[in-house]
Amino acid sequence: METSHTDNRNQYALITGATSGIGYEVAKLFARDGYNLILVARHQQRLQAVTDELKTLYAVEVTPLAKDLFEQDAAVDVYQHTKDMGITVNILVNDAGQGQWGPFLETDLQRDVDIIQLNIISLLTLTKLFLKDMVQRNEGKILQLGSEASTTPMPLLSVYAATKAFVLSFSAALANEVKDTGVTITVLLPGATDTDFFHKAQQEGTVGYQEQELANPEDVAKDGYEALMKGESKIISGAKTKMHVWMSDLMGTTASAAKSRKLNEPSEKAGKGIVHEASRAEREAIKTGTGKADGDMDKE
Repeated sequence: METSHTDNRNQYALITGATSGIGYEVAKLFARDGYNLILVARHQQRLQAVTDELKTLYAVEVTPLAKDLFEQDAAVDVYQHTKDMGITVNILVNDAGQGQWGPFLETDLQRDVDIIQLNIISLLTLTKLFLKDMVQRNEGKILQLGSEASTTPMPLLSVYAATKAFVLSFSAALANEVKDTGVTITVLLPGATDTDFFHKAQQEGTVGYQEQELANPEDVAKDGYEALMKGESKIISGAKTKMHVWMSDLMGTTASAAKSRKLNEPSEKAGKGIVHEASRAEREAIKTGTGKADGDMDKE
C-alpha cells in the first residue's frame, strides 16, 4: 500500500511508544501520509517487526531506535541520535507512558519513580530539545499524549493521573508560549482505551476493564492526528470522554475522585467480563515480538 502523499517525503515524524497501542496507530497514519518515521521503543525485536511492517505497507523510510525512556539519559540519547544522523524532526509525538494500579501505600516506590521518569521527565526532555530546534526553524508540530486522567484525581491510579495532569498543564502553557511562531503543540486526551496499558499497569481485574466498553485505539489516534495537523491545542477523543471531562469539572475533585475510584476497584466479574479484543491481540503481538511471557509487565 504505497502512499501517494509525496509532499511529505522529506518530512520526519519521531514517535515514542510506537510499537503498541495509540502510538502504533499514529505511526500508521503518518506512514500512510508519506512521512518518514523514527520509531522509539524499548524492545528491539518488536520494534524491528513494526519497522518492517510499515516499510512494506507504505514504502516510507522507517528508522527503529531502541531506547528505554525509563532510563535517565535515554531521551537525550534519542535527540542526539537524530542529530548524528543529520535528521530534522518536523513532528514529535510523545506517546510513551505507563501507569501502576494499586493503593499508593502499597505500590513499589521505584515503580512510581519510574513512571514519573517516563511520563514526565522523558517527555519534558524530548519536548525541550526538539522544541528549541522547531522554534529556531519557525516550523514544527508536537503531539503530547494526555488522558481523561489529566482532568481528574484517580485513586488506585494516583501517580499515573498526576503525571497526566502535568502533561495537560505543561502542554497548554507551551502552546501559549509558542503561539506567535510556526510551531504548534497539541495535547490528546483519550478516555480508557483498548490497549495493553491495563496489563502493564496490572489493572486488568478492575471494574473499568472488566465491565466497561473501551475506546478503539484507531479512533483515538485518528482524532489526535487530525487535531495535530490542524494545529489545535487540545483534543478530547470521543463523546463519552467529553462527557466524563465535563462531569469531572462540574463535580469537583472530591466527588470526581470518588467516581473514579469505583472504576478502579476490583471487579467481581474478573475473568468473566467484557473481552477486549484489541488489547488481547496487542498483548499477543508484544509477546511474539519481545519473547516475553504473558505475565511479564516489563517496560515496553
